[in-house]
Amino acid sequence: QVQLVESGGGLVQPGGSLRLSCAASGSIFSIYAMGWYRQAPGKQRELVARSTSGGTTIYAVSVRGRFTISRDNAKNTVYLQMNSLKPEDTAVYYCKLDQIRTMSGSMMNDYWGQGTQVTVSS
Repeated sequence: QVQLVESGGGLVQPGGSLRLSCAASGSIFSIYAMGWYRQAPGKQRELVARSTSGGTTIYAVSVRGRFTISRDNAKNTVYLQMNSLKPEDTAVYYCKLDQIRTMSGSMMNDYWGQGTQVTVSS
């Protein structure tokens, strides 16, 4: 089994910064893709940023130049540094892991974190 623990959300003023973390634990050998999604009230969940073990990263157009995704493979942790935050960034942020190879050799997909609230408001 794999467990995900997210942290780092909160209330911040427009223009401020936050750093989200998502740590995976369990019998993990490797993780191919680690990403962040968000869901605002009344809206569909959307991709914010995604990073693969091969070094490919993608960002939503709305966050390019402001958000940075990074990962520490030794700690099975993915981060999202969010700068120049705007009120429209307000949402619940979820981490998602794909293609998790376990120590026993099995492959698991679509692991979601519990979500962390980010509120940007003055």
